Amino acid sequence: MLVVEDESLLAESIAEWLRREAFAVDVAYDGDAALERLGVNDYDVVVLDRDLPVVHGDEVCRAIVDSGGETRVLMLTAAAAVRERVAGLALGADDYLTKPFALVELSARVHALSRRTRRAAPPTLTRAGILVDPARREVHRDGRYVPLSRKEFAVLVELLRGDGAVVSAEELLERAWDEHIDPFTNVVRVTVMKLRRKLGEPPVVETVPGVGYRIP
Repeated sequence: MLVVEDESLLAESIAEWLRREAFAVDVAYDGDAALERLGVNDYDVVVLDRDLPVVHGDEVCRAIVDSGGETRVLMLTAAAAVRERVAGLALGADDYLTKPFALVELSARVHALSRRTRRAAPPTLTRAGILVDPARREVHRDGRYVPLSRKEFAVLVELLRGDGAVVSAEELLERAWDEHIDPFTNVVRVTVMKLRRKLGEPPVVETVPGVGYRIP
């Protein structure tokens, strides 16, 4: 996720709330910084304030739409008039939320938009005796409930979505952490190690040396 909001307290509140939902979140405080990040990273959803300094949110939205990618835009604005909402949607925004708003509603809209950027998936993910319910954030293995941290849960979901294919450490870093993570850190290896231990025996997460991880 990318949160673009010039009110720093609001931006950080949104980012922290979404991180609690196991999203990897980057933050930009003006339109120019947002365009810079969009040029480097692929995002599922951009939470975009319309009234941004330096480069207006309308221009950022146009750039996202013109890129032809699958990034979804949730536009934020203090303007409650219908014509303002219509104008935002006409720019190509996928959804519109008027300030002030409840963070629980924002996260529900972000979840809905993020599902559109992925191929259709069943409501639960299952493989090798593991059952994950992403909506309830619950994990079971062979009927046993497995409590996981947010990052362990996010890594497990990405491995299951891999459908048996290898998922690289770089891909896990991109999808489960934000841009401030050190690319040379061993956090993925440590998280996978903890995940293996919590899932129990026999081990189901395989390491493919020099490539990444998979659940066959």
